[in-house]
Amino acid sequence: MKSDLHRFKNELTAHLDWFADRGRKVRFWWRDDDAIEPSPALDRMLALANQHRIDLALAVIPKDATKALADRLASEPHAVVLQHGWQHKNFQLKERREKAAELGSRRDPDELMTQLAEGRTRLEQLFGEKFIPAIVPPWNRIDPEISRRLPGIGLPGLSTFTWHNFPRDHQVQSHIDILKWKKQVRFIGWESARLRFDLQLTRRRNVRAEPVGLLTHHLAHDEGCFEFLEEFLAIAAHHNGAEWPGVKALFG
Repeated sequence: MKSDLHRFKNELTAHLDWFADRGRKVRFWWRDDDAIEPSPALDRMLALANQHRIDLALAVIPKDATKALADRLASEPHAVVLQHGWQHKNFQLKERREKAAELGSRRDPDELMTQLAEGRTRLEQLFGEKFIPAIVPPWNRIDPEISRRLPGIGLPGLSTFTWHNFPRDHQVQSHIDILKWKKQVRFIGWESARLRFDLQLTRRRNVRAEPVGLLTHHLAHDEGCFEFLEEFLAIAAHHNGAEWPGVKALFG
């Protein structure tokens, strides 16, 4: 509804005005999951990143990543690559109602470390300097033992979702997923988006350091998602109360 859109835009602007009036800025970053190859949807995302001059951090699945994707991103000034597990496969037990995870409690840590190290090498070879040594666990879930061992295989960075996992150095979280996943996958709607940003931006008035992480999945987007990105970035990417640091600097 147009009224919900206007309310979202007005409230987002009011939040950012509050920071700008006090000489402060909210930091934002943008993570998009599940990339493996070029697509029209990815082209639209890259066009938005270029239009607004902000980084787009693509969580790429190493096992399935293609050279075509590497070629597509090679000349993109605002595209960087994170490691999305190894193969995006669930190893938890559905019959026990365990939540999906590739890097979960059912894995042999030694075997998994070997896979993740292979994935890191593959992404380094494909994407070169665009690759940031950081893990994005599929489904945003990771067993604590696996998390502790990541720096030892050259993957110090970690990004999950909202308050999952105890914070550590080189951890940069995502907070606002714009997709509704149950039943029909679709944009969450302007009112839900307004409430989620209101929560995060209210928190930033007292918790200054943590950037607000926008989470998208370009392969699952409907037109509502792209409309949201256009409207949100038109405000948040250019407001004096906001800034978008380079993603490499955030993980560094």
